[in-house]
Amino acid sequence: MSDELNPDNSLGQTPSLSRGGMGRGWGAQEVQTHPHPNLPEGEGTDSPNELLGLKKFREQIDHIDDELLKLFNQRAGLAQQIGHAKGNGAVLRPEREAQVLQRLIDANKGPLPGQGVAALFTEVMSQCRALEAPLRVAYLGPHGTFSEAAVFQRFGQAAEGLPADSIDGVFSAVESGAANYGLVPVENSTEGAVGRTLDLLLNSNLNICGEVLLQVHQCLMSNENELSAIRKVYSHPQSFGQCQSWLHAHLPHAERVTASSNADAARLAAEESFAAAIGGAQAAQHFKLKVLVQNIEDDARNTTRFLVIGKQEVAPSGRDKTSLVMSAPNRPGAVHDLLVPLAQNGVSMTKLESRPSRTGLWEYVFYLDIEGHQSDSKVATALAQLKQIAAFVKVLGSYPVAV
Repeated sequence: MSDELNPDNSLGQTPSLSRGGMGRGWGAQEVQTHPHPNLPEGEGTDSPNELLGLKKFREQIDHIDDELLKLFNQRAGLAQQIGHAKGNGAVLRPEREAQVLQRLIDANKGPLPGQGVAALFTEVMSQCRALEAPLRVAYLGPHGTFSEAAVFQRFGQAAEGLPADSIDGVFSAVESGAANYGLVPVENSTEGAVGRTLDLLLNSNLNICGEVLLQVHQCLMSNENELSAIRKVYSHPQSFGQCQSWLHAHLPHAERVTASSNADAARLAAEESFAAAIGGAQAAQHFKLKVLVQNIEDDARNTTRFLVIGKQEVAPSGRDKTSLVMSAPNRPGAVHDLLVPLAQNGVSMTKLESRPSRTGLWEYVFYLDIEGHQSDSKVATALAQLKQIAAFVKVLGSYPVAV
């Protein structure tokens, strides 16, 4: 999950080998096409009537683009006015942005997919937000990690990413004010929870302000041209775990060497012959490595969940989640008793994770995610009852469900 869970993701991949699709197999070759020498690029061998039709479509697109530019600038002007009206208030309102994105996705009639609509308007909001004030977001670095990709997926390209050398460093950057927000990995669908993030949430005064779900696709990258030349593979332990079956099947004898992040693994592979790294395509681009094979993760649905941490408390968006941590007294039925208030008040629990409390041998704390905002009446009632039963309860934050 992160760079620990997965450290690098990006667009613009140009792999020489592919795991699926046309040209299946590890030796698929790139097919190049050459434009007609006597026609403008993109025109091919279209007839005059076809070219006239294309011209009309392009004129319509140009007109729409001109209108979009005017509307984007009108929106930006309104965002500036809102910024002036807020004064010293928070630049980012996670609940408002979640409401905007969800409304637009619900109103979308296509052909753009909902995910595309969310990506477009995330970037529009990012550029408008930047006119109010720069937004600095700390993440687990270095450059080229999946954490960095998650930052820009959530906050857009106008955000300033601040790479930290550890998850602790991300928390410290936000606590000190060096960053407005931090983004940390909390769990991966294949490898499970990130323990260090959970431990720091327990003791930090920061709140969870949001979540990001990043689909993680792992690539094998190298200076070499052939898979058969690889004798050593670098990666973060989490990424090794996500690609175990593929490695056993295709590189069973290659030495596996752990790195602090997948971006660092790419750096190491770039400095050696007969070496490769596992990571995202962004790292391959950054270190000028060839992507020998893409999508080598064992589960095509491989996803890392990140948390946005900050100092603000997020208002209800209408589609929220609340995270908390609690402990139970050491007696029979204690954990069952902790869950009773949730059931009695109709609050759905979406996650339950135990973790050593570090206060005594075989003593544990329990991390829960529940549906709803802590200010919702049924959630508030359940939390009040929990505090009467549990030995310890801490609400880590309420925030919009990832859009």
